[in-house]
Amino acid sequence: MVDDAFYMQLCIDEAWKYQGLTYPNPAVGALILDQHEKLIAIDAHHEAGSAHAELNVITKALTLLGDTKVSKIKNPIEKHQYVLKHHHNYFLGATIYVTLEPCNHTGSTPPCSLLVKELGFKKIVIGTMDPNPKASGGASILKNSGVNVSEGVLQKECELLLEPFKKWQTGDPYLFFKLAKTQNGVYSGGIISSLESRTLVHKLREKIDLLIIGGNTVRVDRPTLDCRLTGGKAPDILIYSQSKIFDFEIPLFKVKNRKVFIEDTLERVKQYKFIMIEGGQSMLEASLSYTDHQLFFTASHMQKGDVLQIDTNLQSLHSHQVGVDKLEWFKKI
Repeated sequence: MVDDAFYMQLCIDEAWKYQGLTYPNPAVGALILDQHEKLIAIDAHHEAGSAHAELNVITKALTLLGDTKVSKIKNPIEKHQYVLKHHHNYFLGATIYVTLEPCNHTGSTPPCSLLVKELGFKKIVIGTMDPNPKASGGASILKNSGVNVSEGVLQKECELLLEPFKKWQTGDPYLFFKLAKTQNGVYSGGIISSLESRTLVHKLREKIDLLIIGGNTVRVDRPTLDCRLTGGKAPDILIYSQSKIFDFEIPLFKVKNRKVFIEDTLERVKQYKFIMIEGGQSMLEASLSYTDHQLFFTASHMQKGDVLQIDTNLQSLHSHQVGVDKLEWFKKI
């Protein structure tokens, strides 16, 4: 059935594509139906400091309607101002869906609630309310302006998107485990995932402040663990190992401007905020009590090697294709 839940699920799926990349901001998706209830655009918040989901989906809609300038504007404040002057009343009577209540404060962009109001949307469907008191209140502003506001559509699913953001709010570290495996579950034997998947992992490495990896993986694979595919700053490294004997010619020790720790506990995570753990079977088991989410990349091919055995219950939260690979987020039940 094509209803509010159907469209909200599309927003949720779009937001999950940017999970981790928006940290410390929440992952948010948005969608627009025109006055005839025809889907014209869907987009999401891409990274902290850039345009919010509402401004991005409005930008995409204007581009599809023939505006050749708006998508070239990178500064979110300038883009917001441009949209206010050049929307041509395209959104009068339209409906916007968003997984999170539109912000009601000025940060990297002016308030999204006022943008929705000024463009003449007749209806907004909101998944969940903003837990940040500094940014909340957008729904009330829109209600008082005569916009039809519907709240709580797929609220539980929308709130799952906010877990990294909520950890940041409370000052607690957010940890996720990442692993690449073949179609038959093999996680050993060198490079497994596609270039597209590896590029996404490097984008995530740019955002994290600590990367944890097992000592045996370092000794066998001799990795660099940098962001060379994206050009960003490499994170600090914690090598989780009982032994501190390593060949310090291994490339990860040569990366400039980062710290490398070799420790037999994971207590150091308390000193960091956004942490990715990379590894195989043993690291997955060692980190389960620490991690908030698990991120698996499954390649389309098969090969011989060590097969992943998951001895705990994991709930699938989302999956989508990255090149020829399948990306899937999980949470321990």
